Amino acid sequence: MQKELSVAFVWHFHQPNYQTQPNGIRLMPWARLHAIKDYLDMLLLLDKFPNIKLNFSIVPALVDAIEDYSNEGHDIHSKLTITPVEELTDDDKLYILNYFFDANYESLISKNPRYNELYIKRYSKTEVGIEDFTLQEYADIMFLFNIVWFDPIWFNIYPELQKLLDKERNYSLEDRITLIELNRKIIRQIIPSFKQYQDNGRIEIITSPYNHPILPALINPNDLKTPSLKHPMPDCKIALLLDAKEQIKMAVDRITEVFGKEPQGIWPSEHCISQKTLDVLANLGIKWVITDESVLSNSLKREFIRDFRGCYEDPYDVCSLYVYRTRRGKEINIIFRDSVIPNLISFEYPHHDSILCANDLFDRIKTVHDKLKNSPDKKHIFTIAMDGENSWESYAKDGAVFLERLYSLINEDKNINTVLISDYINANKKTEKLIKKVTSGSWVNQEFQLWIAEPTKNLAWKYLVQTGNDLKEAEKSGRLSKEQIKSAKSELYIAEGSDWFWWYGEPNNSGQDHIFDFLFREHLKNVYNIIEKPIPSYLEMPLISFMGKPLKNPRREITPLMNGMVKDNDEWLHAGCIDIPDGPILQENKLLNRIYFGTDKNNLYLRFDINKYLLESKESFKEYFSIYVYIKTYNDSFELTSPSRTTNKTDSLLPVLLDGYTHEVKIALTSNRKYPLQFSKAVKDGLWELQWGHHIKYVHKEIFEISIPFDDLKIEHGENFDFFFITGCSGVTEEIYPKDIPLTLTRP
Repeated sequence: MQKELSVAFVWHFHQPNYQTQPNGIRLMPWARLHAIKDYLDMLLLLDKFPNIKLNFSIVPALVDAIEDYSNEGHDIHSKLTITPVEELTDDDKLYILNYFFDANYESLISKNPRYNELYIKRYSKTEVGIEDFTLQEYADIMFLFNIVWFDPIWFNIYPELQKLLDKERNYSLEDRITLIELNRKIIRQIIPSFKQYQDNGRIEIITSPYNHPILPALINPNDLKTPSLKHPMPDCKIALLLDAKEQIKMAVDRITEVFGKEPQGIWPSEHCISQKTLDVLANLGIKWVITDESVLSNSLKREFIRDFRGCYEDPYDVCSLYVYRTRRGKEINIIFRDSVIPNLISFEYPHHDSILCANDLFDRIKTVHDKLKNSPDKKHIFTIAMDGENSWESYAKDGAVFLERLYSLINEDKNINTVLISDYINANKKTEKLIKKVTSGSWVNQEFQLWIAEPTKNLAWKYLVQTGNDLKEAEKSGRLSKEQIKSAKSELYIAEGSDWFWWYGEPNNSGQDHIFDFLFREHLKNVYNIIEKPIPSYLEMPLISFMGKPLKNPRREITPLMNGMVKDNDEWLHAGCIDIPDGPILQENKLLNRIYFGTDKNNLYLRFDINKYLLESKESFKEYFSIYVYIKTYNDSFELTSPSRTTNKTDSLLPVLLDGYTHEVKIALTSNRKYPLQFSKAVKDGLWELQWGHHIKYVHKEIFEISIPFDDLKIEHGENFDFFFITGCSGVTEEIYPKDIPLTLTRP
């Protein structure tokens, strides 16, 4: 019996609500920029491959943004772009210098000579003022930031776009207005095009809860507890089951309204699932859900063995269709995705030839098919489900080369087909396998720690729950109108979204965490304004610290000369940078002005710009100052960690001090000398052992530069590591950078 393999591609489109008020300007441009870079062009690829069918998961909050941009909505970037440069305020100019280079350096900035020239001018100097740039340069920065985000296909479809790009510089207000209008022209096609392809049977549209909340957290937080949690759960009762149901129902209604067809499937936010979540979804009439293979592995108590390439030894379980039945007899189907391929597409394939990578992925699909030859079933489904937005910018032609090659190989293969998931389920109900118990989990290490059970995240949950409780009390009082209740709940639902908790605390860092923090608190404050109650004072205070947040993250590999000089500053141009503001007594109590950090394949490089005022002041530098670098590696070589060994001034420990680290580098210096560098590793009982024979290099002249070999840290290629800095005097902590979460880099 010939075995059939159906491949289900599911591309997930998701952006949170970046507005502080309904119909207000958006604080971040990512929904607009991904709309011209990813959404429509991924759909139009189908025109070249008549046998390919795709599934798209579209979050309703993103649909709202698409409609808003279609109807003259703006974000700060787009609004500034169409502002005459003569009218730019000093704050506007500073914003442009800080936020209009937020693009992938290798694929978007470096390939445009003028944009790269302005980038170098912006970051090559230690200090840059708004007066260092002409009005024309501000105009060019704004134009080029916007145009590099357009997918390559639009330059063929719209000749005026290519004509503007060919101009290279000296862009006028008219040019910038034309560019934003081309944005809108493309965005206005998204919803009608997706509806057309759906109606023609080429795609299936599914959705997620309206504002992308973590459903198990709202439904029953006890389902999130796992033995590996580092911190306790929030010390508040999270009882938001009704909110979870409402977010699901609102999502189904919104997608039905916009695309004319009720979605059959739900992509649970971040693939977070639990048995109680399935009960809720099934009782609401949802036909199927998709989640990660790790949930299936835990539920079946069966490890899925893979070979050295990451291919299943036996793919049968993952390629089967499952059904779960509630106590009330309701049924919901479950599709489990492969977990290795999304990581290959997101992190590995972008660094290699797109054609070869597409061939490799197709070969992996064929391998799955071959290994099903002894299956007792005739038909099987192999699911590739992942983020459809953020992977492509490092690929040739924004992923088009890779996807076209992959689709063409599948399109021409007679033994493999692509399917709409609902069609596959409806045609194979007789082969579905009953799964009686589903273990809670997500796509990240089968856990929920990226959204809860961490100090800062827990505080955010506490604020959310308290706001919800205050809303319920106001609702019970009977003094609120139906419109007030609806508006207040809408704001609360936005604050329940996963993105705010993802960026709070450990371990993620967007570089713009303060904006996410501001948005989260603004939506909670909006609830109090609507229900006419005083805003709690704690909502006025950021949940995160700005101290030590990177001014920018590394753009590419660096290999500085290690000569302690700043004459050739270009060698640190692409490094990450922490800019340290003056303290309350200006420069007198500040050891460092800036910290730079970056890597090449062999070393971690650090540069410390020492405060010259402090060095020259004998009164301020009576005792030696120290810089501690704490590094944490994640591999089997270092299971032991030890705490930082400086003395804290208070009993309040910052988040980075709560963790243990595997290595410590200590630099001690006074105004007239530097002491030998000390390199230690963690040993048993939380102690440190001094290491000799290391290959760390350091030099102190105008600046202090250090290169730390990855081999000394036992970090392999492709492995992540965390690090942070402490400055102190006589062993007492003065400052910590960053205060909230360590910096995270990967050895190339």
